[in-house]
This record gives sequence, structure tokens and C-alpha cells, in this order.
Amino acid sequence: MNNVIEISGLRKQYKNFLLNNISFSVPGGFVCGFIGENGAGKTTTLKLILGMVMKDGGSIKLFGKPADDVSLKEDIGVLFEQPYYQEDWTPVDIEKAMRPFYKKWSNTAFHQYLERFSLDPKQKYKTMSRGMKMKLGMAVTLAHDAKLLLLDEPTSGLDPVGRDEMLEILRDYMVEEDRTIFFSTHITSDLEKIADYITYIKNGRILYSGLKDELIEKYCLIRGGIGDLPQSKRKQVLGLREYPGGFDAMIEMKDIAGFPGSVITETVSLDDIMVRMSKEVEE
Repeated sequence: MNNVIEISGLRKQYKNFLLNNISFSVPGGFVCGFIGENGAGKTTTLKLILGMVMKDGGSIKLFGKPADDVSLKEDIGVLFEQPYYQEDWTPVDIEKAMRPFYKKWSNTAFHQYLERFSLDPKQKYKTMSRGMKMKLGMAVTLAHDAKLLLLDEPTSGLDPVGRDEMLEILRDYMVEEDRTIFFSTHITSDLEKIADYITYIKNGRILYSGLKDELIEKYCLIRGGIGDLPQSKRKQVLGLREYPGGFDAMIEMKDIAGFPGSVITETVSLDDIMVRMSKEVEE
């Protein structure tokens, strides 16, 4: 399996933030979700991958080449949380501006996406809703047959219908086997529907990078009453919350033995894992 993204020892120091020597990879042909709280380092990492900010250390490779290789531009599609276009431009104007930069730009594909997204080619960008702006950004991103999509919070701020539409677009894009998505978001429920791999970043450090299903299957939630948490198990639980009526926590499946029968177990979600692991790191 070839890795489309390979990051090793990547470091970036700001006044109040450190991206702390992170390393992870994204295999080709899959959707990788990049999760973490706001301010965890997701956007900084994406900007480093794209060369929008200078790294302080480490290496970044895309398709086996240094990330600053200009020949990679054709194969990368980028969409940030807020697409940036001139306010008075229309989709037609945006196409005229973007087309010269891509040899594989397809006028036909671009206008097919505009039609699919119900976007007026002559509507000014400044009059569009957030959802319309994101769909326009996606039309631009997909119009030049990119092999790798780098997406920063593409569903943030969209209503449930808009988010579902965006995920459907990404599913259609992945029909071709040689395509890869690196998808930054704090909306973990979206990734449960589409992602194959997960990379979890917290305060500039990578806490997990691997298969989504392996992460979810590794843990479960437990709930019990007063006295149901043996002292010997306290060091094994994550994100423990205690209250007058009992407790709840997350624990690895391999450590589930040893609790009284009154303890209830539940399947975890990515959201549960992020919250519980975050609480554990803070403590």
C-alpha cells in the first residue's frame, strides 16, 4: 500500500502554540479523517502540507515527492473552511481565474457540478449562502481531476441536509480507485459515515493514527452505580466522570473483565473517544 501523504517529525512553533514533532501517513485510495478540537493544529498542519507556512522541522512528502515539488499542483485539490474569492466574482469569473493554473481543468465538469449543486453561474459570490460558497469551492476543487483532496472543515456551518450532500459528493469522488481524501473536521459523526482512517491531534500532538474501525472497536463505554468501580480498575479507565449516583468512563475492551455484573457497557463513537481521551490528556 503506497502512502499519498507521509509526515515525519513535523514541527511548527508559534508564540502560543507548538506543533510538536508529529508523524503520520495517509494511504492512497482511502478517506482519512483528521480530527481534533478547534485550535488543536489541524489547519496549521494542512497549511504546512501546502507550503502556506514554513515548517521549523521535519519532512512532508506527497505521492512520494517533497511537498514543495511544483509538479504536484495538478494532482491536489484544496478546500478550506472559508473559500476565498473576490466578492463581486461569479462562478464564471472564478472559472476564468482558475482555469489557466490547471492543465486538466474541465469546463464541462465545472459546469456539471454547478448544475448539480443548483448554483447560478452568474450569481455574485458575496450574495451566496455559506452552503452555496462551500459547494462552489468544491466545484472548483473537483474540476481539474485532482487525485488528492485536502479539505479543512468542509461541512462546518452547514445544516444537516447540506452536510449530507457534501458527504455524498465525496463518496462519488472516491468511486475512482486512485483517489484519496484527507478531511479535517471536528464533526466526528461525518467521519463515521465516510472515513476509513483516523488521525487524532490534541494540542499539537498526535494521539492516534490508524484504521477508524480498529479505534472504535478498541474501546467501550461503561456505566455503573455507587461502588461499581473497583479500586484496581481506576487506572485502566479513561475520562472517568463520577457523580452522586455512580460513574461512567471509557475503557479498552481487553480490560473489561473484573467489573460487577451491574455495570453496563455501550459502544463508543468517535465523539466519545475524542472527549474521553481529551479529558484524560488534560488531567
